[in-house]
Formats: sequence, C-alpha cells, structure tokens
Amino acid sequence: MIIALDHVQLAAPPGSEQRLRDYYAGVLGMTEIAKPPLLALRGGCWFQVGPVQLHLGIEEPFTPARKAHPALRIQGIHAYARQIAALGAPVTWDYDLPGHHRFYSTDPVGNRIEFLEPIPVRD
Repeated sequence: MIIALDHVQLAAPPGSEQRLRDYYAGVLGMTEIAKPPLLALRGGCWFQVGPVQLHLGIEEPFTPARKAHPALRIQGIHAYARQIAALGAPVTWDYDLPGHHRFYSTDPVGNRIEFLEPIPVRD
C-alpha cells in the first residue's frame, strides 16, 4: 500500500548545480540537503522544505520538463510570487484551476514548476 510521496526528481544538465542552488535555495527558499556519498558522485543536488523533497539529477543528453512538473503548495501566494519575481524568477499566472490561485515558473535549466494555493471557501 502507498502511504506517501517521498520525493520528485527532475533532470538537469551537467555542471548546472550552482545555478540550481541559486534558484531552489536562494530564490525559492528551499534547504539543500546532503545526498548520500555514493549518489553525490553522480552530481545533482537535493532540496527540501517541510516534508517535501525535490531531487535534481544529472542527465545527458538533457531535456527540460516543460509539461511534467512538481506542484508546490504555497501560503501567501501573491506575496511569494512578488518575492521570487523580484529575485529574477519568471512568474506566469494561470487562472484555469477552480478554487486555486496558481502560477508557473521555470528553474534556470528550463524545468516547469507549479505553485498553488487553495482559495478559502467562505460561508
């Protein structure tokens, strides 16, 4: 039986680790976590916020995930979007998901990332 989603992995090109750190830790505010030593030899980097982990593994040839993507739930999405845009991240709002505020961004290697916040239901 499945009990939880452990992590999501995206691909990245060789040598992109510092750009990924700048985006995921510096812009998005995630914490980099150490990869196990044997896996660290393969390159890439891992990040976490709360129980959510996002792994970036090196792949050659590399093709960014432009449709498939992780979705990160945000609290205070409008302020968060302004904050990451001010740090240079692209922000593209999408209004097609009922009951949610939502936008997309791309990491520095072209992977799509979704950010969403449910709209509170009012009585």
